[in-house]
Amino acid sequence: MYAVIETGGKQYRVVPGEVVQVERLVGPVGATIEFDRVLAVQGDGGLVVGTPFVERAKVAAEVVAQTRAKKIIVFKKKRRKNYRRTNGHRQYLTTIKITNIAAA
Repeated sequence: MYAVIETGGKQYRVVPGEVVQVERLVGPVGATIEFDRVLAVQGDGGLVVGTPFVERAKVAAEVVAQTRAKKIIVFKKKRRKNYRRTNGHRQYLTTIKITNIAAA
């Protein structure tokens, strides 16, 4: 059984027991989060694709960690104008473990 969920403007294919890093979600470590924006569910009854979401389908997950990604360097330059800017960015991430997929 698997599901396709949407969170943080991205889509993730998840199965129970899988650990996934997603965009930052509010909640302490150990909290339970429910995703109701389920785009598709594959189960015993076959594949169900939503329009745009599957009705009454939910994916439950547990927050494992609140972390940040590796730093990326943003460098801007305009040639011959002595313009150089260096900036860094670290994206906030939440690591979740999928506990249950309910396709009710």
